[in-house]
Amino acid sequence: MSGQGFHVHGPHDHELEHAAQGGHDSSSSGGMIAQIAVVTAIIATVGALFSYMGGATQANAGLYKNNAAIKKTEAANQWSYFQSKSTKQSLAEFARDLAPEDKRVAYQGKIDRYEKEKGEIKLGAEKLETEATTWDKSSDEQMHQHHRWAQATTVLQVSIALAAIALLTRKKWLEYGMFALAAIGVVLGGLAALHI
Repeated sequence: MSGQGFHVHGPHDHELEHAAQGGHDSSSSGGMIAQIAVVTAIIATVGALFSYMGGATQANAGLYKNNAAIKKTEAANQWSYFQSKSTKQSLAEFARDLAPEDKRVAYQGKIDRYEKEKGEIKLGAEKLETEATTWDKSSDEQMHQHHRWAQATTVLQVSIALAAIALLTRKKWLEYGMFALAAIGVVLGGLAALHI
């Protein structure tokens, strides 16, 4: 400052005046930046966990669907075996009906044996079909859960993008939108965790 009332500002003085007038480095803006940075890091961490869970449930759904297909194939094989026993039984019944009286007892023994074997095969095939249905249901549940995890992850990613826009524009309503979307993402993740 000179003695004639002339005042010269240095760069630091200019920045302080600008900040005092609500410029880009004001303490409220700096607080906003720090708050958004911390929240964004938390959202990104939660989003990474949700993404992992989404991938895991998708992999499980595929494995369960594969197990269901294996059980269905095994059941189909058992039903084919059942059919072959039915055919043999029918041939034995036909042979019994055409055979002389002294040979009918032997054919009846085969018929009884085929009937018993068919009963055991049928139980096995039905058990395999039940297992296939259970695996299919488990796969469907995992896919539903995967979709919930994916929804939660997507909403959190949009929240992070909104945080970046809020930082660039310094708009408070965008910051509130970021918090709202983050909350929605966490709720969707909770629904996924609860299998809803």
